[in-house]
Parts: sequence; C-alpha cells; structure tokens
Amino acid sequence: MNMIEVKNLTKRFGEVTAVDGLTFQVAKGEVFGLLGPNGAGKTTTIRMLCCLIPKPSGDAQIWTVVRLITEARIYA
Repeated sequence: MNMIEVKNLTKRFGEVTAVDGLTFQVAKGEVFGLLGPNGAGKTTTIRMLCCLIPKPSGDAQIWTVVRLITEARIYA
C-alpha cells in the first residue's frame, strides 16, 4: 500500500517552473527524502503535499488525509 502518491505534479510561478511533472510513490514503512540543489522544487513540493499552496495540475494524495475524508463522509 502506498502512503503517498504523486502523479504529474506541476507548479509554476509566473515564467518559472518550480516543479515539472513530478511522479513518485512512498510505500508504507519506506523512508523517503527529496534531494536536490537550491531552487529544485523540494520545498514547493512539500508545501503542495501539505496543502499550504494550491496544486495547479497533477494529483497528490496522502493516505491518512484520504482516510480521514472517507471516514468523515461515512459519518456525515
């Protein structure tokens, strides 16, 4: 089971593309890190995963968030 799934995530700031078509999965129990030089989009990716900034294109799901939303719909 994947705990995090990111598909074709893209974020632009004006003319600058901070994240370009990022796709990855993090399985349950897996240790995962984002590595890269300054300006590579690491912080932007984390901010999109935490819903601190909008995701203009692509999809990102964190299992705990999906589970909480599903449970809220069941009990609503």
